[in-house]
Amino acid sequence: MNAMSADPARWGIALLLLCAYGALCVALLRGRRGAPAGAREADWIVAYASQTGSGEYLARQTAATLRTGGLAVRSASLDTLDQAALQGSRRILFIASTYGEGDAPDSGARFARMLATTTLALGELRFAVLALGDATYAHYCGFGRALEQALLAHGAQPLFERIDVDRGAAAAIEAWQHQLSHLAGTSDAPDWSGPAYASWRIVDRTLLNAGSAGAAVYRIRLAPADGALPEWEAGDLAQLCAPAEPDRPREYSIASTMAEGALELLVRLHARDDGSVGAASGWLCLQAGAHDTIALRVRAHPHFRLGQNGARPLILIGNGTGIAGLRAHLTSRVAQGAARNWLLFGERNAAHDFHYEADLAAWRDGGQLERLDLAFSRDAGAPRYVQHALAQREDLLRDWVAQGAAIYVCGSLQGMATGVHAALTAALGEAQLEALAADGRYRRDVY
Repeated sequence: MNAMSADPARWGIALLLLCAYGALCVALLRGRRGAPAGAREADWIVAYASQTGSGEYLARQTAATLRTGGLAVRSASLDTLDQAALQGSRRILFIASTYGEGDAPDSGARFARMLATTTLALGELRFAVLALGDATYAHYCGFGRALEQALLAHGAQPLFERIDVDRGAAAAIEAWQHQLSHLAGTSDAPDWSGPAYASWRIVDRTLLNAGSAGAAVYRIRLAPADGALPEWEAGDLAQLCAPAEPDRPREYSIASTMAEGALELLVRLHARDDGSVGAASGWLCLQAGAHDTIALRVRAHPHFRLGQNGARPLILIGNGTGIAGLRAHLTSRVAQGAARNWLLFGERNAAHDFHYEADLAAWRDGGQLERLDLAFSRDAGAPRYVQHALAQREDLLRDWVAQGAAIYVCGSLQGMATGVHAALTAALGEAQLEALAADGRYRRDVY
């Protein structure tokens, strides 16, 4: 009989040590072989600032490429990346869309302010920037450029030079993929191609605002030339190419739901100073005939879908053709029996520019649209816009928000969206509005 067999306490200690060692081995093995990225600390962060979903899509593809090389990755909207997370990270890939004239998207505004107003020690951070923009604007890729400069100013070091993408240019995206393959140490990258364009035809086209002081607005219904309708949700976008500019797709909010049997757009005809019309709006509103095909695909717009807000009261605010995206939400809500809906809509004249008047009146009278506030700027003595209607309902706005309401804004960036944001800030306070945005309860699709 040896000494250990004679001492039960030693046997117990040995057994505990053996179990602990076995558990450690299992944990290490799981960490090396396919543990979910969220189950261990991420080696990389892919942070995106996206307004219409393109940046978010590229972030998902970027993260998937890094994972093929065995790297632990997490992707996150830029508005969720706080100071502690930034300073505690070692490798971040930023995908930054530019909005308007060089501005940050809504999801990047808070982060941009933090970089501008806070002293950060980022000497250990290595980063890269994929900047998305449109070269026809004066401040092309303005937010991506500003983001890079701010990170450098705080001591962060670039992994490689910033890559600028003009309207989704394939060559620039491929250059980013090439860099990712080096970082991941693999050439086995996932397919990044989006849904293919299909051939569609116009089944109905109606001028909605004859006699208006503004540009003509057409209600256009389309259907696939062959096959069934693709799937989409309220809030999604239609991306199409005009024959005159096949390499420059345009995006429009979808105004209909799938249950209505056609994809509906609300398009304002763009007229230039010389009398010519826009390539895309002119083709859709005037030139395309019943037998012409239109290259179109549906693109998911997760940021403007309802998602978890589907069970909440809904405040919809918009102007002009922005009513398209809001109308889709209302149509979907009515079909689902959700009656706590409040629409604030603005246009020029009630007699000519009250888009979807029949639908809105029927929903209001039927109790599915609890409140309808209208602002027609040319009908009053002094111009009255949708932000003015909102300012007159501050107490009601606060009540709805206190009851859990979400706020969705759709329409023009200049004038309407900035004015509405100011009115919301005045009523709710900047801190509460930022909290609503962070919680996904304040969302905008503005252009």
